[in-house]
Amino acid sequence: MARPDKAAAVAELAGQFSSSAAAVLTEYRGLTVKDLKALRRALGEDATYAVTKNTLTMIAAREAGIEGLDDQFAGPTAIAFIHGDVATVAKGLRDFAKANPHLVIKGGVMDGRVLDAESVKKLADLESREVLLAKLAGAMNGNLAKAVGLFAAPLSQAARVLEALKSQKPAGDAPATDAAPAVEATTDAADAASE
Repeated sequence: MARPDKAAAVAELAGQFSSSAAAVLTEYRGLTVKDLKALRRALGEDATYAVTKNTLTMIAAREAGIEGLDDQFAGPTAIAFIHGDVATVAKGLRDFAKANPHLVIKGGVMDGRVLDAESVKKLADLESREVLLAKLAGAMNGNLAKAVGLFAAPLSQAARVLEALKSQKPAGDAPATDAAPAVEATTDAADAASE
């Protein structure tokens, strides 16, 4: 490979490291081309899986501001650059590694932090983004329903108190507002008689 080609490959890898949500480093020794195609299909559109040269990838990682990955570049390396849901891709890699023991998860990087193989496997145990968002929405909806009930309670309590007072009043009594004009009329008649 000529030097401009290497510089272009490093620039492309550095761009992948910078633009991806996470990257998972794997060892693919022993996998066939057919296996690698099946792995790429299993990862879906959320990730790109590429075999890389260790030296160029180390340089690209440093250019992207990622330090501490050098130990993970032993042996043949392929990287899954994740552009979508990290948990879904990590699950795909974990499940494929269970079915194909030749795929070994070495580690990775997420949000600029270096991850070991165990951390990547823990990411695979997380629920997908959609499930987590649905749970969050359900929890918020439940809290909103509680808040509505809390704010509506004083109004409904006041309505019940007024209804109870209204039902306690005897049916034959006239309202207090009707009694006042009768008293005034009696007082006017008494005043007229005294004149």
